This record gives sequence, C-alpha cells and structure tokens, in this order.
Amino acid sequence: MPGPRLAVRGLLLLDDRLLLVNAWPDDRSDLWCAPGGGVERGTSLPDNLRREFHEETGLTVAVHAPCLVNEFHDPAGTFHQVDIYFRVSHVAGRLSDDWRDPEGVVARRILVTRDDLAGLRVKPDTLAEAAWGEATLYDPLEPIVR
Repeated sequence: MPGPRLAVRGLLLLDDRLLLVNAWPDDRSDLWCAPGGGVERGTSLPDNLRREFHEETGLTVAVHAPCLVNEFHDPAGTFHQVDIYFRVSHVAGRLSDDWRDPEGVVARRILVTRDDLAGLRVKPDTLAEAAWGEATLYDPLEPIVR
C-alpha cells in the first residue's frame, strides 16, 4: 500500500481577503481550497509551493512560516494526504481570468473575506482559523548532516 501523499498549500491574504481556487476541472465540484499541490522529491517545501502557486494562479509569492498541517484520507479507499499550509505574500503578477493552469486542474480563483468563507464549501474545516490566525516556525530543507 502506498504511503501518504505530501502536498503544500499557500494562504495568501490580499486586503484581508483569502485567495481560493476551485481545483476541479470543468467545475465538477463547488469545493474551494488554497492554491498548492504535490511535493516533488528533492525540492524544498517552499520551492514546491512557489511552483504550484504560480501554476494555479499566475502569481509569484514569497513563502513564510507554516500555519497548519492537515491530514485527510478516503475511509473507503487507500487515499491519504498530508497538506502543509504556509503563509505566503504577493511578490509579482496579478490575478486574471485569462490565466490558465498548465495542468488544467484549477478552473476558477476567488478572493473571499472571512465572512464570505463561512458561506462556501471549503477544505479543510480549519481554513479560516489558519488564514487569519498565528504562524509557527519552520526551517526549510535542513540537511541531515552538517
């Protein structure tokens, strides 16, 4: 049985609004989540997040401290994923309806207030607390031996 999949996601607040993506091609679902995706072996978590965030939004971000580790699985199957959420800040680019995710996964992007978020179907359930709460510390890709 395969081990858990590791993914990274970024929480970007612009004017106190959180950027979310609909990661279901052809709008097959109304579920919203933070931009991000799977981790490639041999690349730091922040580098993976910068790549994934740009692919899904067209924005370049700086990656800061992690603020949430979320684990989810399919009780009826073998899927198990661990998402590490980081706070990010905008560096370059602008949100545009013309942007296309090269992977073809993200169909839409929205900016929402904390009040707006309460009326949407989002994952994880703790997304609001993570986005508008306090951060923790992280040392990216520390070598095992110095």
